[in-house]
Amino acid sequence: MTPRHSRLVHAAALVLGVLPLWMSRHLPLVDLPQHLYLISVLHRLDDPTTLYPQLFAARHALTPYLGYYYLVSGLNWLLPLEMANRVFLSAYVVGLPLSLGFLLRSLGRPTWPALLALPFAYGDSFNWGFINYCAALPLTLLCCGLFVRTLEDTPRRRTWGLGLAVCLVAVLLFHVQAFGFLAFGLPWLLLTTRVPEDAQARGLAARLRPRVPALLGVVPGVALFLGWVVLRFGEPADIQPGVPWKAWGPTFSPQNLAWKGFEQNRAEFFQVLANTFRDGSDRWALYAVGAVAVAGWVAGLLRPERSATQGLVARSRLMGLGLLALALYFLLPFDIRGYVYYLNTRYAHLAAALLVATVPAAIPAWRRPLRVAALACAVVLAFVMARGYRAFSREAQAEWGPLVAATAPRPRVMGLMFDPGSRVVRQPVFIHSAAVLARARGGVPNFTFASTPHSPLRYTGEEPPTFPSEWRPQQMDYERQGVWYDHFLVRGASPSRVFGPRLPSELAVVAEPGKSALVRRR
Repeated sequence: MTPRHSRLVHAAALVLGVLPLWMSRHLPLVDLPQHLYLISVLHRLDDPTTLYPQLFAARHALTPYLGYYYLVSGLNWLLPLEMANRVFLSAYVVGLPLSLGFLLRSLGRPTWPALLALPFAYGDSFNWGFINYCAALPLTLLCCGLFVRTLEDTPRRRTWGLGLAVCLVAVLLFHVQAFGFLAFGLPWLLLTTRVPEDAQARGLAARLRPRVPALLGVVPGVALFLGWVVLRFGEPADIQPGVPWKAWGPTFSPQNLAWKGFEQNRAEFFQVLANTFRDGSDRWALYAVGAVAVAGWVAGLLRPERSATQGLVARSRLMGLGLLALALYFLLPFDIRGYVYYLNTRYAHLAAALLVATVPAAIPAWRRPLRVAALACAVVLAFVMARGYRAFSREAQAEWGPLVAATAPRPRVMGLMFDPGSRVVRQPVFIHSAAVLARARGGVPNFTFASTPHSPLRYTGEEPPTFPSEWRPQQMDYERQGVWYDHFLVRGASPSRVFGPRLPSELAVVAEPGKSALVRRR
């Protein structure tokens, strides 16, 4: 297979990887309605035809998460919001194997296994809509590759070091958990990577000097991180034991940490890699990738590439990165209440992508069919994900279409999601349906991410009155909380059961598609 044909195979696999994102109108990401709502507000903050200027203001503070929101808001000047978001998501899906390929090449390894990482761009974190974290993963892999090249590529050491500095800052601006992995990954690479000057170096200073550009490259990101930590943890803790999304005690106290046991983490590892659809069809691509990876290991052990000259330590660098990510998955808590949620689970995708790429180099003749097999995995991925996404989109359009049409301009929408589930996907993808209606008509839902400290927006006054958690609609107090709203979106319960005698006197059902009903004030 010529280099041109290899590039065509890679390009075809990448196109197939992003194809599901463009095959349906609605994407089944739990937090996506909230993200799109915040970006819409950020983009139209001065629009008098909306409620946005009355309720929101920009939060002028440095926090992780800003990268995703501001990039898509910027694209929104050129493209409609949902298309701008798809472009961003496509860049993430393509970026994961591309950045992994860059890391593989930086480590002197074959690049074709990077295509096996495509299914891991989807999975649990993506399904929950943790877009900020997912988008940080390609940048994380890119940082690792840049760090290695800053150490090894003497003529361009300063150029790679500058790229490393920019990339590490970008990681922090997307998500702090990815930055946390680099706190372990970069020291591992520093300890296991030889520089050309080591052959003649004498003494510690001589060995340290060529590593200075790599160390300087991490300084801006680390300084920014320390500044954020001082600001974030310098604020007084809002400790409310038992209250959702609040700290239950001091940050690292036992009562504030929620753990999963080793057996639970072990049992869930492969589940979180592919848990999108109720029929389990998204696991087909995972099985295909596993089969190709095993075949690659067999080929690399039976017919290894003889030109490889790296020692055992250098060859172990990628495996070490994968094992570090796996250790974070097993050793970290699930939640640090009030600060970070789904903490350990998110590292499963990073560990899987790194470990599946550890396939050793086989002779070129055996590498060609493996590359084609990796393309076949992308075909399977595109088929099952596109089919499932289209099925969800039909379900969501049947629900949201009539509701949006019945929503008045500038609505104040209370979301009462007694049943946030879907018949197609496993995650509770309808939990933030109120944000869909509010964004479509320039209004506000009862809950938005503007109430969180990592949001690019803040409320100008008090937050809309609501119950403690959007997961517990039965806690709504109509007398105290409901009077502020003119729209009530009920899913999974009868409006008459929710509102009782108020329904015919104060309220009226204006749309009732499927499991949902939209109730408005008379």
